[in-house]
Amino acid sequence: MKFKQNLSLLLWLYRGKASKDGKAPIYLRITIDGLDTDISLGQKIHPDFWDGEAKQVRSAGLEAKMINQKIMQAQTDLQRHFMMLQAQFERVTPAMLKNVYLGIPAMQEKKSSSQSPQPGITLLHAFDEFIATFEKKTEKGIRSSGTLRHWRSTRKKVEGFISYRYHRRDLDFSEIDHMFADEFYDYLTLHQEHPLSEATAKKQVKWTRQIVKIGVKKKVIASNPLEGFICSGGNKEVQPLELYEVEAIYQKELSVDRIAEVRDAFIFQCFTGFAYQDMYNLSLENIVRVGRAGEMWLIKDRGKTDVTEMVPILPIIQELIDKYKNHSYCKINNRLIPVNSNYRYNVYLKELAVICGVRRDLNTHLARHTFADIMLNSGVPLEDVGRMLGHRNIRTTQRYARVRKNRISENMAKVKSKLFTKTGKLKAVA
Repeated sequence: MKFKQNLSLLLWLYRGKASKDGKAPIYLRITIDGLDTDISLGQKIHPDFWDGEAKQVRSAGLEAKMINQKIMQAQTDLQRHFMMLQAQFERVTPAMLKNVYLGIPAMQEKKSSSQSPQPGITLLHAFDEFIATFEKKTEKGIRSSGTLRHWRSTRKKVEGFISYRYHRRDLDFSEIDHMFADEFYDYLTLHQEHPLSEATAKKQVKWTRQIVKIGVKKKVIASNPLEGFICSGGNKEVQPLELYEVEAIYQKELSVDRIAEVRDAFIFQCFTGFAYQDMYNLSLENIVRVGRAGEMWLIKDRGKTDVTEMVPILPIIQELIDKYKNHSYCKINNRLIPVNSNYRYNVYLKELAVICGVRRDLNTHLARHTFADIMLNSGVPLEDVGRMLGHRNIRTTQRYARVRKNRISENMAKVKSKLFTKTGKLKAVA
């Protein structure tokens, strides 16, 4: 027999737990049929900015707005979980609702403090195991070293967040609640010494969610508390360089060799679409003759996706290959282009932009977008551009597509000639 039950949610400020800076944590009290339990929302605010009647932060600013959004989201999630539990159980208790909200089974009892955590089920330990396996795959060439660096970077950021938020060195899987993703995202975008962009921060949360999923597979936790965090969206559109900007960089007279070499490497990327890692590793073996005419192509498996990139060698690229074929670095290391380390390359690109009067931050990703833009607006099909860029999915290539106004104008002129007479009258249907 099902019982009609009423859920009451009360937000309050726990002033007794105020920190040294005067900020107090926000709690939410769950009450069902006279029974109650409290949940910390993981947010702190100074009592002067807390509206006791409206139960929200009344100060202006981005942080206040985000806290209010999280308060509303927590209330919505609890209401949703309550209805789901009512469909499964005759009676729902506040403890059951709290458990589900925190990502653990409804009927699971709270662990006593005397229980010691099981070894090897902490978040950073899972990171270390994953990275150790990834290192072995990198050594065998199954995974790229660039992706390995990203995993190590994510692990370091999670470690910093745990220290900042929990004042701990590590965190047990069972202690990760559904607020972890939001708080980690806030830490990355607001509280770090060098805040990340929204898109980059979401990617870090996405990778961390993949590690937490290991806890689910090992049955350490029942569900992934980070699953509800939306990691998609927020990708800032990269505006490729205009052709006159590319030409200005290409034609610029440079007296310093290191800057000239970086310029040539950047131009090489703009007309091949190769990422830094792939351009760095290009050798004479990657030049392949294709077809009966023996057309010269650059063919290489992309390090990031392991998808084969194949790009016909344009005259400007052949010119650069010929220019550096007797360069000491290229001869010793069997390379097509002399390329600095990734750090130095990006530093010198900033210097190059200033010298050439380009008011953009030059980087390898911008070069790939510029290549895609040149190809797509020169009539090369999207599928072909995707193959040249080494993309697994055509949807990835679509993010590079930016149609220029002159191309729209040309296509519309064709439409006009088909549909309308020279006087502007709609043609009769044949």
